[in-house]
Amino acid sequence: MTSSEPDNSIQKLHDTEEVQTSFLYVLFISSVAAIGGFLFGFDSGVINGTVTALGNAFNASDVASGFNVASVLLGCAVGALMAGPISDRFGRKPIMIITAIIFAISAFGSGISSSSAEFIFYRLIGGLGIGAASVLAPAYIAEVAPAALRGRLATLQQLAIVLGLFAAFLSNFLIASVSGGAEAMLMLDIAAWRWMFWVELLPAVLFLVGVIFIPESPRYLVAQGKIEEARTIFKRIATGVENEQIEEVKKSLHGDKKPSIRDLFIDGKKKIHPIIWIGIGLSVFQQFVGINVVFYYGAELWQAAGFDESQSLFINLIAGTTNIISTFIAIALVDKIGRKPLLLVGSVGMFISLGALTFIFGTGGLDEAGKLALSDTTGTVALIMANLFVVFFGLSWGPIVWVLLGEMFNNRIRGAALAIAASAQWLANFAITMTFPILLGSFGLAGAYGLYTVSALLSIFFVIKYIKETRGIRLEEM
Repeated sequence: MTSSEPDNSIQKLHDTEEVQTSFLYVLFISSVAAIGGFLFGFDSGVINGTVTALGNAFNASDVASGFNVASVLLGCAVGALMAGPISDRFGRKPIMIITAIIFAISAFGSGISSSSAEFIFYRLIGGLGIGAASVLAPAYIAEVAPAALRGRLATLQQLAIVLGLFAAFLSNFLIASVSGGAEAMLMLDIAAWRWMFWVELLPAVLFLVGVIFIPESPRYLVAQGKIEEARTIFKRIATGVENEQIEEVKKSLHGDKKPSIRDLFIDGKKKIHPIIWIGIGLSVFQQFVGINVVFYYGAELWQAAGFDESQSLFINLIAGTTNIISTFIAIALVDKIGRKPLLLVGSVGMFISLGALTFIFGTGGLDEAGKLALSDTTGTVALIMANLFVVFFGLSWGPIVWVLLGEMFNNRIRGAALAIAASAQWLANFAITMTFPILLGSFGLAGAYGLYTVSALLSIFFVIKYIKETRGIRLEEM
């Protein structure tokens, strides 16, 4: 067969796989892995609504308050960087178990903290868990999902993240409503903001229990030479094609050598494979459009625009709901129209909505204290534009980046390459999160959103030039 002739055996394998896939089983194990994404979202979003209370409780300055929020992201970068190589060595499942324990420790510790230093320590620990989950969940789901279902199953990661964000917003809103504010006392005469962090213990325990009942990644097992274990799992996932799948994985690994960091470099050169730079670019652009400013600083952002605390927390709920709905749209479309078209639509939509917000914030009036004060009409338009921004992000760059990062790298480099890309994402997230309070104080909302608008514009050209479509392609064909 020449290189230009179609591989009929692979096409037959596609057809057989679609018919015989044990969908419910694959959905179950993918959903358990995605609980890590839920914790990722909850731990990221719970800080929203507690920022002011933390600043007052610890007597923190604006810069210190920014670091209270952003410190978790440094832990995320380290956790992401470590998770890939470690899971390549010890397996996806054991590291997910450790990750669940880390989430529980962070949630409890953040709630008992009595100083900024102690709080930052526990948030850094939580960051290790978030970073690890951001690598392990998409890698595991991509490795257990059949090609025909992979896009939809991989978006479970983002769906879980946005559900986690929404759960954090909702629990914060309810706790603040019952107690009278984040700084007010709740049960056992303990400040409400502490209970906001302790709520995370529930999904952390659920994740720990769930991971115990899912199998190891079969592609990892093949890489470790555990063929019979892999065969049993492949048979459960797609009956009748397990032998062909094992042979394809073996070929994709290029021999018996186990994956290592050295595989990230072009053979005989000191240059990193170009595909890894594309993964880093996807990660950085996902953050540089400023989406997490909405989710980390939502309450502060809308208070700066003239809304009170209660209204701002409710606006967070609206944004969280919008994010969930748009993610369901992505799930419905990702395996039908593809990854690249969704990214392009999202980039254009984010550019327009961010540009509108920049104009509104830049031309808004000021109150007697010199703070931005939007009229009722302008405030409503700003809310609409902000939610449109969330919609376009939620149906594109939110879920599709995780889908691509889970599937665009070949079997040999997936763990390590995903770790590097995710680590870059968290560093970019840290930069955006840490600089927002500074930009807000120095240039106002218009200055901050102007930068995010430029990033959205650049992302359009990045997608057009560098992103290749991966819809329907098996991992071993990457």
